[in-house]
Amino acid sequence: MEITVNGRRVNTDSLRAGELAGELAGQERVILLRRGFALEETAELAPGDELQMIPKDRLPGRLELEAMLTARHTPGTQACFKAGRVAVAGLGGLGSHIALALARSGVGSLLLADFDVVDASNLNRQAYFVSHLGQPKAPAMAELIRDVNPYVETQALTLRLDRHNIPHTLKGWPIIVEAFDRPDCKAELVNTALAAFPQCRVVCASGLADMGSANLIRTRRLTSRLYLCGDEVSGAREGRGLMAPRVMICAGHQANMVLRLLLEMHEA
Repeated sequence: MEITVNGRRVNTDSLRAGELAGELAGQERVILLRRGFALEETAELAPGDELQMIPKDRLPGRLELEAMLTARHTPGTQACFKAGRVAVAGLGGLGSHIALALARSGVGSLLLADFDVVDASNLNRQAYFVSHLGQPKAPAMAELIRDVNPYVETQALTLRLDRHNIPHTLKGWPIIVEAFDRPDCKAELVNTALAAFPQCRVVCASGLADMGSANLIRTRRLTSRLYLCGDEVSGAREGRGLMAPRVMICAGHQANMVLRLLLEMHEA
């Protein structure tokens, strides 16, 4: 029967996914995807199937990786992500996980901005490793992203964003993610960005400290261009710390909202 593998037509007598993998890849360990799902070795094949075959033990080339993401996300969705340009302002507990989630999703271009360096107190909730201690967060995050998806374009800036430099630093980025710690810095970024860039969307966060129910963290649309993630009340203070689970859940909400916006902007 005739099927398509990685865009190439193949005539095969294999009836199951495992047989086809052995026929085409030999001893190399691969995964076969069909309509975004990984096939078990026993999965039956059918004439006309369109499959993606991805190596398990080595970094795929750019086209292979894009094909894998396309197979996972569907072609239209992945095209939106690849064309996406997102600025992540703050690379701590929220921003570090948001940036990695967007890179794993294949977002094409990321601006990474933070003035700080990685220290030991960050390791309980941020995406960095011991090997990053003492490094500026922006280039450290760019390094992590290269280990996840080296084909994402990153621009790493070690600087403190404020109302004076936001208008030129973030110009041209249609989606801006606010991931700061201090409420005053959050407000300054949101207000300045919305005023300076009439078309941009801003995704911000408030309320993710302590160990309250994860179900209280939500995403709300506050205005036509502003989105808020968090429970909106659980701020960090003495006796109420920042811990990995809720920080990562809120970061997931922000990253998910960004991906939804990329799809929405593409369809508009």
